[in-house]
Amino acid sequence: MWFGREHLDAGESASQAHRSWWDEHANEYLEEHGQTLGDADFIWGPEGFSEEEAHILGDLSELVDKRILEFGAGAAQCSRFLALQGCRPVASDISGAMLDAAATLNRVRGLDFPLVQADVLALPFPDASFDAAFTSFGALSFIEDLGAAFSELARVLTPGGRLAYSALHPVRWMFPDSPHLDAMTVHTSYFSREPYVERDDHGELTYVEFPHTLSEHTAALAQAGFLIEQMWEPEWPENRDVVWGGWGPERSKWLPGTLVVRSRKAA
Repeated sequence: MWFGREHLDAGESASQAHRSWWDEHANEYLEEHGQTLGDADFIWGPEGFSEEEAHILGDLSELVDKRILEFGAGAAQCSRFLALQGCRPVASDISGAMLDAAATLNRVRGLDFPLVQADVLALPFPDASFDAAFTSFGALSFIEDLGAAFSELARVLTPGGRLAYSALHPVRWMFPDSPHLDAMTVHTSYFSREPYVERDDHGELTYVEFPHTLSEHTAALAQAGFLIEQMWEPEWPENRDVVWGGWGPERSKWLPGTLVVRSRKAA
């Protein structure tokens, strides 16, 4: 296995790598993080703040009976929370294995809402299908072209529809993937465009994440017709002892780990 920062070769499919990796590792991921995520909780990032307390999507009472798209849904924990509030979620993910886990959790909870296998770059929904769309942490780092993703989301949102997301904070890419204080030395330029890549012993692409600067986020949203309403850089809670990859109580008190954005499609 090889891993590091390098540009993809011509013809390599990041989407195929994503689908294969998450299908293979879905159960492992949920076993490791399932207790932190819950099965019907809406958590915006490793810092642990919830939609119930943060209201990133706005007043939930205004979303009752509204159609909401979750992309990069994983096991659809967030959509399950929204369904319990009376919303009409549709949970989409590139991984069939993750959606299988979502279907199992829906049966346990006695819930039934659509689970759709789809790439956010090519959503199988008509124009203006949703009143809001969101993804909770992680999905956007797997997308090379934020503009293409935001344009596709704008297509399926109604005029005035809300787009909210949390993603890896752009500063996060400058530092090693470690939660410890001794890993606070910059080892990559903030402006580096090389993705993080993993390959198997045969050189085949198995995993890839793409860094994005703050200006890339804002420019891509603007070009897709979104008006940014608010941005957050949540601090690590004082008594939270969860360790999640490079996030944890040591280093995350010093460095922002998550970027949260709320925007609205121009009417």
